[in-house]
Amino acid sequence: MDRLGVAEADFVLADLGVSSHQLDTPQRGFSFRANAALDMRMDPTQAPTAADLLAAISEDELARLLARYGEEPHARAIARAIVRDRPKTTFDLVRAVESAVPPRARPQGKHVATRTFQALRIAVNRELEQLDDFLATVPERLAPGGRLCVITYHSLEDRRVKRRFRELSRPPDLPRHLPVPDAERPRPRFAVPAAARRGCTPSAEEIAANPRARSARLRILERVEP
Repeated sequence: MDRLGVAEADFVLADLGVSSHQLDTPQRGFSFRANAALDMRMDPTQAPTAADLLAAISEDELARLLARYGEEPHARAIARAIVRDRPKTTFDLVRAVESAVPPRARPQGKHVATRTFQALRIAVNRELEQLDDFLATVPERLAPGGRLCVITYHSLEDRRVKRRFRELSRPPDLPRHLPVPDAERPRPRFAVPAAARRGCTPSAEEIAANPRARSARLRILERVEP
């Protein structure tokens, strides 16, 4: 906004999903459906790649990363297999994950490597740190009546957005013993519209037309005070 010379915004939309173009370009290394170098960088000019990360990381650190960013229940076994093999391609990584998780323990309706790929992508691109920075600064740049809309695609993102919106829409704390009439109590500067309290999710028709929208959740914050 500063680069564009914009002091305040009436509307900000943040779509946190990975672009379909990136997912569908095998050379970017985001997908386990095509073999390619393990890159996973949103910005190819930045470093390191996922392969660079896996070449140097310890088993303990990788297990924590998979558990934190992928919520992977088999994080320790997968980390052990990855450190053993040090994969350099997407299919190398898939084979390492498959070797660590027996068929009977694999999730139903989801590829066994989904959580591992998610965790590495988040780590390589520092996605959650960037989201935290965004949520700390952008609401203050909304004009009165302006709205911030954020579309999340997994629980790690959604919990952060939900928590931050709740913090901002909470009335300022006052000492309990302070005798302030209700009419004079300070009001929160932000609000979550009643219709969006639980977040908005896609309809069955939208999911049928666009399966990648199935996990999307839209959350809305409005600035109500100057």
